Amino acid sequence: MIAQVRGCARLGETIPGRRIESHVSYLVRHRPLAAPALRLVCFPHAGGGANFFRDWHRHLEPSVDVVAVRYPGRENRIDEPLIPTMDALSPQIAEELLDASPVPTVFLGHSMGAAVAYETLLRLEAAGADHVTRLCVSGRALARPAAPAAPRTDEDLIAAVTSLGGPHAQIWQDPDLRELFLPIVRNDFHLIDTYRRREDSPLLRAGVMALTGDRDPRVTAGAREWSTVTTGAFTSHVFEGDHFYLIPHAEQVARLAVARQDA
Repeated sequence: MIAQVRGCARLGETIPGRRIESHVSYLVRHRPLAAPALRLVCFPHAGGGANFFRDWHRHLEPSVDVVAVRYPGRENRIDEPLIPTMDALSPQIAEELLDASPVPTVFLGHSMGAAVAYETLLRLEAAGADHVTRLCVSGRALARPAAPAAPRTDEDLIAAVTSLGGPHAQIWQDPDLRELFLPIVRNDFHLIDTYRRREDSPLLRAGVMALTGDRDPRVTAGAREWSTVTTGAFTSHVFEGDHFYLIPHAEQVARLAVARQDA
C-alpha cells in the first residue's frame, strides 16, 4: 500500500500550480524499450509508489512499454516536496507525458490514481493529444460527496488505510515506520478528499474501462457512472477481491487493460 521512503516531507510544501524543478522523472520504466508498439501508463494509489507496478511488464508482450508514475516525496523523489492538490499534480504529469513519443497508450489508475489518470488525460486531450485510446479506472467510483471531508486525525488515517487492506499494512505497528509514512498518506488523502471533478469537464475521446473488486461495494456500485465521462466505448469488469483485488489478479488486469477494444 505504501511507497518506499527514506525520509518524510510535509503537507503543503509546494505552491499549487507551480512546476517543481527536478531532474527526476515522473515516469519509471522497469523494462525500457527503444521502439514500443503500445504504452501502458500506471498511476498508483494514495500512499503508493511506482514500485507497486514493478513486475507488471512481465505479464505483457515485450513490445509493450510499461510506465509507472512516480509521485514526488517518495522512493527516489523523497527529497522533493509532496504535492497536496490535484490541480498542482496532474498538469505536471501531463506535461511530461506530452514530451513522450506518441505511441498508442492506455492509462490505468488505481484508487486515487484513477482520479489522477483521469485529470491527466483531460489535460492531454485539451492539448490535442489523441494517442491515449483507453482510460482504465480501478477501485474508484466517479461520484464524490458534495462537501469536502472533515480533516483526518492520525488514527483516522491509519484506520482508513488498514480498512482497505493491501500490502504493508503491518507498518503501522512500528513507531518509526509510522512516523515516516504518515506524512505521505496524509498528503495523498488530503489530495483526494479535497478533489472534485468539475461538472463542466469536457467528455473524453478515449474509451473508459472500470475495474473493481466484488468485495469493494462502495466502488462496485458506482463504477458504471464512469460511462458518463466519455464519448468513446465503456466497459466494466468485476474481479473477486477487495479494494486491492488487482494484486492477485495483476496479470489478468494488465492484459485486459491493453487488449484490443474489439477483442
